[in-house]
Amino acid sequence: MKKKQILSMILAGGQGSRLGILTKKLAKPAVPFGGKYRIIDFALSNCSNSGIYTVGVLTQYKPLELNSHIGIGSSWDLDRRDGGVYILPPYQEENGGNWYKGTADAIYQNITFIDNYDPEYVLILSGDHIYKMNYGDMLKFHKEKKADVTIAVIEVPKEETYRFGIINTKQDMSVYEFEEKPVKVKSTKASMGVYIFNWKLLKKFLRADENNKSSANDFGKNIIPNMLEMGVKMYAYSFKGYWKDVGTIDSLWEANMDLLREDNELNLGDPDWRIYSVNNVEPAQYIGPNANIKSSIAVDGCEIYGEVNHSIIFSGCVIGKNSKIIDSVIMPNTKIGDNVIINKAVVGSNVTVRRNSIIGDGKQITVVGSNVDVKSGSIFVNV
Repeated sequence: MKKKQILSMILAGGQGSRLGILTKKLAKPAVPFGGKYRIIDFALSNCSNSGIYTVGVLTQYKPLELNSHIGIGSSWDLDRRDGGVYILPPYQEENGGNWYKGTADAIYQNITFIDNYDPEYVLILSGDHIYKMNYGDMLKFHKEKKADVTIAVIEVPKEETYRFGIINTKQDMSVYEFEEKPVKVKSTKASMGVYIFNWKLLKKFLRADENNKSSANDFGKNIIPNMLEMGVKMYAYSFKGYWKDVGTIDSLWEANMDLLREDNELNLGDPDWRIYSVNNVEPAQYIGPNANIKSSIAVDGCEIYGEVNHSIIFSGCVIGKNSKIIDSVIMPNTKIGDNVIINKAVVGSNVTVRRNSIIGDGKQITVVGSNVDVKSGSIFVNV
């Protein structure tokens, strides 16, 4: 295979347990987002837009729908003869095999795949973050610093630092300490889970980590701290822009609602940095004679006869007469009958909500999982 300067590995195998019933039968990166996308579309589109056309997607939990969505990568211009996108599940060898034990082990099990392209650098990404980023700028920074490792960081509010790996740096952005979800913090630079490694060096650390039976085989808990202890040249790359880890119901709902803001930082309409996805052939949306839509996204394939206010309606959805959808996310192919009220909810795919039902109270987020049939007159609140 042709040598590559850099290739990307997207970690997309997590169960996503914090998304509850939305990921009961679906890998987290395959969860619908923003009316027409899947979460993983952002990492794939960023790679393509950055000129990185060799991408491995490491799957594990409930991968069928994710694999089907990615296909041969044509939606992201990744159906390349010399490179392209590869689905990389765990596999069995003659001497046995294991599920991916952690993020570092997932890369370790695919050393042979990476070596086939003999890259100088490996870009490691998470498949469940919403953001737009030019990885080429980060690679340029990595080269200028003559770094062994570069970690993308973003400033987060101090009260949220406990959720992230926190990077402590000197003035030149060299990293002297990495703290995994600390209680007390020295900085508010949070790791975005976007890493560039010099491949030959990373390979040595992955092999040493695999031989350490007490290791969690994780980048944040093991590889990064071990590299710091050994004195490798590690730098933090400061990212300015919108970024959100959508690993919880709250953050998934918030990220969808952020798209409806007038000052929306993500700007999915930017012609210079498109977010690509699989475009199913759907008829144009139909807005009924008494429908009322405000501050919302409603994509092709929708039929809306009721009221939609500050909500996101995916393709194939039907909103019945006199129904009200407020501050909610309605995922693909969900049918909502007449006289239904849905207020501050996330409703999964292929749901049927029959007439006269109520979902949500407008206070906390109510979730309805996919493929549910909500009987007529039902009341769902904080399920």
